[in-house]
Amino acid sequence: MATKVSNFSDLIQRVAASCLLHPLAAGRQESGEADALTDDVIEEDPDEEEYYEYNNSSEDEEKENGVKGAEKSRRIATVWNNNGEKKKEMVTLMEEVFEAVAEMKKAYVRLQEAHCPWDPERMRAADVAVVGELRRLGVLRERFRRGTRGGGGQGKGHVAMLKEVVAPYEAAVEDLKREVKVKEVEIENLKEKLNTVTCLSNGGKKGRSLSKRKVSCSQVLGAAPVPTPELFEATMCQVKEASKSFTSLLLSLMREARWDIAAAVRSIEAATAAPDTTAYTTTITPSVIANHHAKYALESYVSRKIFQGFDHETFYMDGSLSSLLNPDQYHRECFTQYRDMKAMDPVELLGILPTCNFGKFCSKKYLAIVHPKMEESLFGDLEQRNQVMAGNHPRSQFYGEFLGLAKAIWLLHLLAFSLDPSPSQFEASRGAEFHPHYMESVGKISGGRVPTGQIVGFPVSPGFKLGNGSVVKARVYLVART
Repeated sequence: MATKVSNFSDLIQRVAASCLLHPLAAGRQESGEADALTDDVIEEDPDEEEYYEYNNSSEDEEKENGVKGAEKSRRIATVWNNNGEKKKEMVTLMEEVFEAVAEMKKAYVRLQEAHCPWDPERMRAADVAVVGELRRLGVLRERFRRGTRGGGGQGKGHVAMLKEVVAPYEAAVEDLKREVKVKEVEIENLKEKLNTVTCLSNGGKKGRSLSKRKVSCSQVLGAAPVPTPELFEATMCQVKEASKSFTSLLLSLMREARWDIAAAVRSIEAATAAPDTTAYTTTITPSVIANHHAKYALESYVSRKIFQGFDHETFYMDGSLSSLLNPDQYHRECFTQYRDMKAMDPVELLGILPTCNFGKFCSKKYLAIVHPKMEESLFGDLEQRNQVMAGNHPRSQFYGEFLGLAKAIWLLHLLAFSLDPSPSQFEASRGAEFHPHYMESVGKISGGRVPTGQIVGFPVSPGFKLGNGSVVKARVYLVART
């Protein structure tokens, strides 16, 4: 019995020493060793097994529960801290979103205000501001999406961050590419204008008789393509559109100045009546024309003034006969100037060479179309007329619209003298019978076919017979014969 007690005391000492050396991590291992030692002791005397059983499982469970509780508390604290940081980040993000939206609204208001009155610089600045705020909102959206995904992997987070950083630079690069393309187009246009201006200047300095031409002063720039009747017809369509645009502006100014439009139309009709057509004047009702189609009468007036002298190579601005002295070279030079001037802005050209042949043509036709009393009634003074008479060209909207029409007529004139043979001009007479092969009605015709009994109330624009047999129809205003 003493021997068993001694062995049991020795076992207790060994277990206590093991617990002191390895309190937590090796608890189970030492417990296992103690159990093994206990088993050894018990094996020595299996009859006394119920007196020497040793079990420390309850202590181990308490220690494990304590470790798990500490880890759980640590995790809860970490989650709360992360949630707090995310909440702060979301609040900051929403504040930035509201700020960006407010700035975008302000920029959009500035963009709208720049439309009236028209201010291109303010519009450009406001547009840049709106686009910048939209990009800022896009960046904030990406931040929100990345935050809501909540740790989809460190690699994905880095990729999203890089995309967010690179996106503005990529957009800037695309904008720069577009600007480069626009600048390249401008450079090509400026090169063409420079060549034209240089040739015009050089042609004016030459002392030969060829330098006295008023239609073309340019030299042949390489091999010029042959002008075609189809190109003449297309240019005539541009003349029609330019004439309609200028006439509409002039009519609106007349109405704003409280003109008697009916009286003005009657005056225009009286001017179109030729001595050999006076017998037909009694068949036309001026009041109908004035009330419903005043714009056609006004366009007829403008067309008659600006086409006057079209059959001469310089619109009778001088007595040049270059087209008769050297017709082949003259045709080539006319078409070369047509190609050079087609892409040019007439305002820019006249700003550089205000007294060139085209500038003289514009001055002559403006003074013929816009009477001094008309200009004073429309604008309250004669400032534009005085500038034109002084050899300058106003920068007003009205004169700019007139230059568009003058350029179209000038190009048509150059094409006419580029063709061989040159087109022959004709005009319908007041009171003449309507011929569908040579005329077209400016008014809308129900069914598309002019009814019988229609005669020419007044001509609106002339027609042309081309060398290939095609016809550019004269535009006329039709009335019923009574």
